Amino acid sequence: MIQAAPYVAQYLSEVGEIAARLSPEAIVGLVDGLVQLRARGGRLFVLGVGGSAGNAAHAVNDFRKICRIETYAPTDNVSELTAWINDEGWETAYANWLMGSRLGPLDAILVLSVGGGHEEKRVSVNLVEAIRHARHVGAKIYGIVGRDGGYTAQVADACVIVPTVNPATVTPHAEAFQAVVWHLLVSHPALLARGMKWEAVR
Repeated sequence: MIQAAPYVAQYLSEVGEIAARLSPEAIVGLVDGLVQLRARGGRLFVLGVGGSAGNAAHAVNDFRKICRIETYAPTDNVSELTAWINDEGWETAYANWLMGSRLGPLDAILVLSVGGGHEEKRVSVNLVEAIRHARHVGAKIYGIVGRDGGYTAQVADACVIVPTVNPATVTPHAEAFQAVVWHLLVSHPALLARGMKWEAVR
């Protein structure tokens, strides 16, 4: 019989350590950027792959409904995304989708990723290409990423890096803390535009 308790205790200890080591300054940078984005009427495009793509869909809902920021994710339209993949390839699929959405200088992208994209290692190159397109058109670049943040952290206007406390649990912690950080953002008084349901139920 597997002894579950030690791993559970270790994992939860890691969660606490990560929370304590998150950079408040980096999070404030995201808050300020998103406040400015909404004020100028820009749109937010949330990019993620794998589990982070699922997070992107959830984040789109929250930014639209709670913050009143016009927000989209390419992975929410599987027909268009797979058409780009089929016709032009995976590596440029997100960049092509952003071109079709007329991403411009009023807009921003938010990258949710474990590694942040790394061209030399050939990991999440689609994110790298999307970020390059965003830079080319003058859109702001934001990120919530793990490990060392990869390409996203190198070029972002604001980026929260989920610190690595255990190399064996980089992915679950990075993806879990994407949700922690974006929920912090949407509930922040500077961004909260519409009260959430359960906070109003007595």
